[in-house]
Amino acid sequence: MTARTAGDVKVALWATNLARPLNGIGAWAAEVDARMAAARAQGAEIFVMPEYASAQWLSFAPDDLPASEEIAWMAAQAPDALAAVADLPARHNMALLPGSWPWRAEAGESDGDVGFVNRAWLLLPDGRRYHQDKLCLTPSEKDPDGWMLNPGGQFQFVEWNGLRLATAICLDVELPALASRIAPYRPDLLLVPSMTERLSGHYRVHSCARARAVELQAAVLAVGVIGDAATGRPRDGNTGGAAVYVPSEPDLGYTGVRDEIAPAAEVEGGGPVLVSDIPVNRIRALREGAAEVWPGAWTADHIEILDETT
Repeated sequence: MTARTAGDVKVALWATNLARPLNGIGAWAAEVDARMAAARAQGAEIFVMPEYASAQWLSFAPDDLPASEEIAWMAAQAPDALAAVADLPARHNMALLPGSWPWRAEAGESDGDVGFVNRAWLLLPDGRRYHQDKLCLTPSEKDPDGWMLNPGGQFQFVEWNGLRLATAICLDVELPALASRIAPYRPDLLLVPSMTERLSGHYRVHSCARARAVELQAAVLAVGVIGDAATGRPRDGNTGGAAVYVPSEPDLGYTGVRDEIAPAAEVEGGGPVLVSDIPVNRIRALREGAAEVWPGAWTADHIEILDETT
């Protein structure tokens, strides 16, 4: 891996307001373009949007689209959406994760039959594209009468600009078993796009993201959607915010919270953007042995479990 000479990387997390209506994919891409430009002017190198940022597209979906067909409809828009933002990383010299969207998976791409996955694309300024599918689905993502999807079956690391990046979509960051598997690969940044209806869901994701920062000795970037799609029909709504978590070490300010935007269920405009500096080299030094008590990429494989309760 190429050594990074700069001590920090600056990131931008957009807690997107889904309630702001759009009139097409072009309008959505133009908003992403404008937000990236503003973040780049502040020095950001990575721009991250939330899980199901695509739900905002439902504001221009057919009026009679039933909930059971929303995934298929969003997946049909997804290739055009990808094409619409494909040149933005090069234009702004920024890596872009434009949220996650439903995507029609090909044979062998998901852990199940051919169907739809919840996919996050990572687009790099040099033209490379990578995707990460959600590995563990919520009950609502397995509902035949609602958003029915298939889980992914692979986890991918990406090297860019001297950084090792990975993406864990929402519930995936709540899985200690996944953190244990990926710890030996030494990620620098873990990107966590999320969608949570209630405040409890927001804190589940963010509490676990904070724990992953400790377990991995890495920075974890969590960002969620706010509100819900302007369809003209009642919807459940979403509560979200954004935060950058780092290891809870004296050298990093003790608390493990680098920067954060408080969660909200509604907001004016397009939603707030959190811009934060991450001290990558300082975190790497902690991972190399400077941390107070971190035992390294520890597993419990050698532990004998005794159960006298049965």
